[in-house]
Amino acid sequence: MAVRDRGVLPRLRGVLRREWQDVAVAAWRELRSRGVAGIALAVGGTLAMLVLHGLEQIPDPDRVVRMLGEVRADQPLWQSLLRTPLSVFIPTRDQPPWGGVPRLVLAFGLAQLLVGWRRTLLVAYGATLAGTLGARVMIAIGPGHWAGVPASYAHAVDTGASAAVVGLFTYLAVRLRAPVLCLAFVVPTVVGSLLNPNLAGREHLVAVAVVAGVAALRQGRGGLARSG
Repeated sequence: MAVRDRGVLPRLRGVLRREWQDVAVAAWRELRSRGVAGIALAVGGTLAMLVLHGLEQIPDPDRVVRMLGEVRADQPLWQSLLRTPLSVFIPTRDQPPWGGVPRLVLAFGLAQLLVGWRRTLLVAYGATLAGTLGARVMIAIGPGHWAGVPASYAHAVDTGASAAVVGLFTYLAVRLRAPVLCLAFVVPTVVGSLLNPNLAGREHLVAVAVVAGVAALRQGRGGLARSG
């Protein structure tokens, strides 16, 4: 009897083949079946980001955008919560939006095709909210602790779309057991946040940790349900 090859390479090929089928092929089938409606969140989010970026270049509309969507830890909590949904699509002010648009399209597009629009919005909002609330906790702890940051960070604007995007990639990577997706889109954000531990980087780490925990919990429950 031939000895079955249980080496690393065959296992790796199996993992990559499964990810290709569960992510790329499944998303392509959904896109062919549903058309543009299947990526409506990606299209809408991109348009919203570009429009908001354009409005930021004009003084009067910029003040409106800031009033409706700019989130900082020095605001009352209720105000930040009201502004958080719009803040998801406000691009970072010191960078052009073009670099973030492909990631936003891919994150929202894949998520809507693979897990549905409701869960996509829930994960995106939850990741952003986790970063926002995490920033307040870190500021409250203060700089004397490893988990704290200086009080001056309270004046910094929250991460905007980036926390939602990395949150969606994290959720998909854990739920679909997709290591390539994780290595390509989650790990670089985590490494960059660790190398540059500013408030935005810390918010990204909080978003990744919270979403990964929730996704793993749902994955575990799903596994128990299938085995029962």
